[in-house]
Amino acid sequence: MATPEAPVPTATTCLIAGGGPAGMMLALLLARDGVDVTVMEKHADFLRDFRGDTVHASTLRLLDELGLGDAFAALPHRMVESVNLAIADTTLTMDLTHLPGPHKHIALVPQWDFLELLATAARTEPGFRLMRSTEVLAPIRTDGRVTGVRYRGADGAERDMAADLVVACDGRASTLRAAAGLVPRGFGAPMDVWWFRLPRYEDDPSGLNGRFADGHGCALIDRGDYFQCAYLIRKGTDAALRAEGIDSLRRGLSALVPWIADRTAALESFDDVKLLDVQLDRLRRWYVDGLLLIGDAAHAMSPIGGVGINLAIADAVAAARILAGPLKSGTVTTRELARVQVRRWLPAALIQRVQRTVQDRAIAGAIGNAQAARDTPPAIRIANRFPVLRRVAAYGVAIGPLPEHAPEWARR
Repeated sequence: MATPEAPVPTATTCLIAGGGPAGMMLALLLARDGVDVTVMEKHADFLRDFRGDTVHASTLRLLDELGLGDAFAALPHRMVESVNLAIADTTLTMDLTHLPGPHKHIALVPQWDFLELLATAARTEPGFRLMRSTEVLAPIRTDGRVTGVRYRGADGAERDMAADLVVACDGRASTLRAAAGLVPRGFGAPMDVWWFRLPRYEDDPSGLNGRFADGHGCALIDRGDYFQCAYLIRKGTDAALRAEGIDSLRRGLSALVPWIADRTAALESFDDVKLLDVQLDRLRRWYVDGLLLIGDAAHAMSPIGGVGINLAIADAVAAARILAGPLKSGTVTTRELARVQVRRWLPAALIQRVQRTVQDRAIAGAIGNAQAARDTPPAIRIANRFPVLRRVAAYGVAIGPLPEHAPEWARR
């Protein structure tokens, strides 16, 4: 006899829209404290390429606290112990080996492996539910309060699920944010990014290496047998540059990084090149009654520093610590939601301020003006003179302001 299908649940305590780093971390933490939590992920799996893959020292320490350090170490990953930035004829090196704590590096790991790690850990908790191929369509409101969502399930049918709290972790194009009428303040960006892969040889430079010269910029991220490349272009020029043909990109790469010229033929066409539309924005208010937004849904980050995943995870940790108790007692109010924003607003604002400064004072000139790209910015010259400044910069990238620790009840 066929096993009868489990009934589709109609209610949960905390409903999380989006199974990205923030959503999966929040679900794991809440489930470990006995909260009934449901994650709705619109894709069937986590296999999306060219997503953020940098797991910083602060997040590695968090995984240790959660008892997941060994499981993470077993994933295929690459350690980065230095960040090297060459502008004109000057190179700035940030050595991560001076970081405090056991993790003196950044880890590069496929995001799908990282998310499956969190999902696997969460599945051991009785209150956790992951609904794949499930798209959140709209919030449900009762007397002005968000009390659940309308969603489309894996079978294509639309249903409702009630929730004491809905948390939007559905990214910078958040459906729930738009439905709630929350509009982020945009700070602009002078660049977009082309992502692609090139072969890496054993004697190539390791770590993360960036190069700006003659109006072009590129970052080469060491992934073992290949480089994940981020090639900067001026904002809004994607279509025009693609029309010039793939040979134009090959020539630009060869001129910018001559030692990589012998492998640019690996780019067969622009089908191998993915566009990242860089956005930098932040909500003034991260919540309405019954709905909280965290991660990119609350503050989209520039790719500068690769901090997006780690900031989103820190949001999730703070939210779990503040909201687990009220969720279990059924007393989540806007006061508790506001506490999450108060806790996480300053780190987000500080990092975005740094990103805006780098964009406006370094990148905008470097990729838009060949002469500007030949001049070393004063900040780079000063940092090269004082090692302590390079250590501060390394700490800011790999750990950042106000790092979060796992609540005691979530540790294993």
